[in-house]
Amino acid sequence: MSESLQQNYERGGFNKSLQPGSRPALLIIDFVEAYLNPASPLYAGVEQARDDAVRLLQASRAARIPIIHTNVVYQPGGRDGGVFFRKVPALSCFEAGAHPDWAAFAKGLEPLAGETIISKQYASAFFGTSLAPTLTALGIDTVLIAGLSTSGCIRASAVDCCQHGFIPIVVREAVGDRAAGPHESNLFDLQAKYAEVMSLTTVLGYLGGVRES
Repeated sequence: MSESLQQNYERGGFNKSLQPGSRPALLIIDFVEAYLNPASPLYAGVEQARDDAVRLLQASRAARIPIIHTNVVYQPGGRDGGVFFRKVPALSCFEAGAHPDWAAFAKGLEPLAGETIISKQYASAFFGTSLAPTLTALGIDTVLIAGLSTSGCIRASAVDCCQHGFIPIVVREAVGDRAAGPHESNLFDLQAKYAEVMSLTTVLGYLGGVRES
């Protein structure tokens, strides 16, 4: 009898668990209206993920952990987006001033005063930004990851998070993608190799412990 995919990965030595640390931060990646507005070419039908990300954000604020939001901003013409901008023409949604309604943070996920906003041009929230030194300066050991999209910016950011020495926790219900196939396959691979993919319920319990400590 042929082995299952899960058995194959376990035989290969994947899927070891990473334990969350005691100094978490929340990273919400690119949760903006372009992915929620049906008129946008980037619309992804991720309303439920938005609602679950709101719950995660509220719990993180209650736990008083650092919160970082990212968005994507390009100069007019997208020159600072390089090859990525040329590869994905829909990124023109994020040219400065072009579509302010689509570039706005999603309802319920707007940053508050004191929360960090990092604007990026590429998939990873770490690439070409101040994210890694900001987390290091705060003494962070664990990064809770929410946002969009699972197969793109979430995956790239989680891999870079691991490579920078932080424990990446991808919150399953609080990330989304435009199709179920890429969403699930990337969550599977992230769990196998780079991160922990945890349920929102588990993460809320973890944050409750952080809040009480």
